[in-house]
Amino acid sequence: MKQTEAIIARQQILEKRKEIEKELLEMLNKTKSDFGLEDIKEIIYDEENVDDLTHIITMFDTGHSFEELENILNLVNDAWNHFPHKALNGLCPAEKILEYQQAAKKR
Repeated sequence: MKQTEAIIARQQILEKRKEIEKELLEMLNKTKSDFGLEDIKEIIYDEENVDDLTHIITMFDTGHSFEELENILNLVNDAWNHFPHKALNGLCPAEKILEYQQAAKKR
């Protein structure tokens, strides 16, 4: 992967992260959650076990419909994959995949 392609890919990850943040804020407002965006980012960054993901999902789940839960799961999954994790040295899973692809192309 050329350096310019890598820069573009990183910019796309950051743009996606901003979109996710906006959607999370909308969902937090819609569900009248007691939690904020920073709570979600903190849980993802400091993740220690599988229950952390479940904790984020419960911030939004109002028990209304399967479709609503599906939307929540998709949004939380996107956040998990695009927000930084301490265990990944401050990178998000999407950035780690990009790193791996760059290293593979150098071989």
